[in-house]
Amino acid sequence: MEIAIRKADSSDLEELLRWREVILREVFSIPDGEDRTELLAANQAYYCTALKAGEHIACFACAGEEIVGCGGVCLYREMPSPDNPGGKCGYLMNIYTVPAMRQQGVGKKTVQWLVQEAQRWGAEKIYLEASEQAYPLYRSLGFRDMKGYLKYSETSL
Repeated sequence: MEIAIRKADSSDLEELLRWREVILREVFSIPDGEDRTELLAANQAYYCTALKAGEHIACFACAGEEIVGCGGVCLYREMPSPDNPGGKCGYLMNIYTVPAMRQQGVGKKTVQWLVQEAQRWGAEKIYLEASEQAYPLYRSLGFRDMKGYLKYSETSL
């Protein structure tokens, strides 16, 4: 089946939020009954601001008229360094494929499209967080482990 990638824009806000909720529920194991009103409002505010400012590019993977996956890339600047002289970064996120379409190239096409968009913007450092299940896909597309990174958490004090 042919998979087409379609760039999302502010007119897709409801659909973006619907997919974001699916991803949050799956990735963070949020129970169906848990109130996500505040979190979804924060995501809506993020999309409204970031899409308009060009700080986020979102897309849908479509099989015909049906959306079967999605993804996004946050675009930002960090202080230039030897491994990123221009300081432009792309953080891929929300890469998701419906279970029935996994292992059929949807994720690959989505990631390739997002990487191209980030590169078009000028990002020299493109990275993501990945589940163990997705590591083979990302490695096949050229992603490598980033050594030396730690994440701060007050709960670990």
